[in-house]
Amino acid sequence: MMLTRTVAAVALLVTTAVPALRADGNAPGFARGADVSWITQMESEGRKFYTPGDNRQEMECMQLLRDHCGVNSIRLRVWVNPKDGWNNIDDVVLKARRAENLGLRTMIDFHFSDTWADPGHQEMPEAWKNLSFDELTTAVGNHVTETLNALKNVGVTPEWVQVGNETTPGMMLPVGSVDNPGQLTRLNNAGYDAVKSVFPEAKVIVHLDGGNHQWAYDRMFDILENNGGKYDMIGMSIYPYWAEQQGETGGWTKVADDCIANINHLRQKYHKPVMVCEIGMPYDQGELCKQLITKMMGAEVEGIFYWEPQAPNGYNDGYNLGCFDNDAPTVALDAFKTK
Repeated sequence: MMLTRTVAAVALLVTTAVPALRADGNAPGFARGADVSWITQMESEGRKFYTPGDNRQEMECMQLLRDHCGVNSIRLRVWVNPKDGWNNIDDVVLKARRAENLGLRTMIDFHFSDTWADPGHQEMPEAWKNLSFDELTTAVGNHVTETLNALKNVGVTPEWVQVGNETTPGMMLPVGSVDNPGQLTRLNNAGYDAVKSVFPEAKVIVHLDGGNHQWAYDRMFDILENNGGKYDMIGMSIYPYWAEQQGETGGWTKVADDCIANINHLRQKYHKPVMVCEIGMPYDQGELCKQLITKMMGAEVEGIFYWEPQAPNGYNDGYNLGCFDNDAPTVALDAFKTK
């Protein structure tokens, strides 16, 4: 397809130029991650990336994150039938192969939508809208197995797989709403079972936003526990900027403290490990972001993934929470070099 041809040369360069070694040279431990799902789209637009400091050198983005920011894991979102092709199965496989060839660990993030899925937007894929509920659960399973088998066929083994993205209100609304706990659980389990059928060792994550909102996590995981829901890990997002926009006070330190309290609560109540699947702060607050990440690395979490760190200020209609400036990393991810 056109998307694959557009960036195939970049993939070949990474494959042949970089040995497949773990970023830290040791057994996998704490996941120092980055979601770089925009990367192929950005490359198709001619964007380039550079090492930090005065002696700037152009470098492929994932290698730059590995070699200069301490990143050892990559997160990639999957959309069902996206209009422009980005984040479809072919695009995800291409990016995942690049990560694998760099020795990076992989998280796959299923949105179960043709576009963004988040607390305010959990829209069912167009092709699934007229399915019966039983047919919908089958479609979920088929989508997961098709994607994961495509990864398996090129030698990529994800360590983590999200069944849904920031599913605080549920998924594929209204069918999978938290107000329909039985149906939500069946959709979740269809995804879980599909993951395990391809990669039995992969850790399946249920991911919510607002890591400082304990009530939302209790609601979701009580639903799953009470209805036979299957999951291996709890995932959360941490964005102090969005908390402030929603009227919350106390700054990033209050958000972080509340997240840590929630993490401890969740581990004790549900006996599951916790992953910070998304984190971010404004690109021009690199030092504060470094402090936030450092603080969260001290919590009982399995890892932290920065969301689209390579995005320039204002990218994609206004995203300002990356941690690159002038196409090079700020100090934000220096926190990853300490663990």
